[in-house]
Amino acid sequence: MEHPVVHSCYLGMDISPEQLISEHFFMHILEGTIVGYDGGRQYRYEAGDTFIARKNHLIRYTKIRKKEVFNRIVIAFDETFLRSFLERNPYASGVSDQEDSLLTVRSSGRIEDFLQSLQPYYEGDQMVDNGVAQLKRAELLQILLEEDPRLADVFFNFSDPEKVDMQAFMNRNFRFNIPLERFAFLSGRSLSAFKREFRHLFHKTPGAWLTRRRLEEAHFQIRHANRSPSDVYLDVGFENLSHFSFAFKKQFGKSPQALVKER
Repeated sequence: MEHPVVHSCYLGMDISPEQLISEHFFMHILEGTIVGYDGGRQYRYEAGDTFIARKNHLIRYTKIRKKEVFNRIVIAFDETFLRSFLERNPYASGVSDQEDSLLTVRSSGRIEDFLQSLQPYYEGDQMVDNGVAQLKRAELLQILLEEDPRLADVFFNFSDPEKVDMQAFMNRNFRFNIPLERFAFLSGRSLSAFKREFRHLFHKTPGAWLTRRRLEEAHFQIRHANRSPSDVYLDVGFENLSHFSFAFKKQFGKSPQALVKER
């Protein structure tokens, strides 16, 4: 029996390629695997798994293709849509006690029926027009809220991130290659306050501290975890291998490749 060609299905706005999740989104894996890391926890989702990625959280993920294929259903819950939904469907909400960047959605009959209703859009040639997309997004959101009322605290909290302990925050998130403005925002501070408090705590500029902290982590990973420089540099927040190698040699007096040979 010949299987139909499966394509990904998107409803709502595009997902940002940034490591900072700019809007909440729902994802169901059709084919392939996602492995994610948020600075404190590893996540792994296989075909058939479903999760919610949370706005204003950091995540770095790798898509593992099965036979060169990775397909998923992605439904975005951007703030404009959520505010409109809340006007029609009042929900009380507070501050969520859930800290994870990705929240696993348990399989249920209602979720499975909903995903089945999207089958013509990812297995066939039908296109989702905007009106249908809005209705399907609202339908899914209603199901999620009824099955887990705690999600109201996740979706309907429109405030900026609260002020957090900067030292713990930076030591958790230094591997993420994002602008200082993003670090400041996520820590609950203006950029000027972030820079001022940072220098007071770490006695360095944010840029200098981030470079040194990333290099120290890379040194540990190469020396003690037997990882190669080409596997490490992206994980610790560098954009390219040549810049990483130059900075590493300047910091430690030897290249990453020389450190590999000393193991």
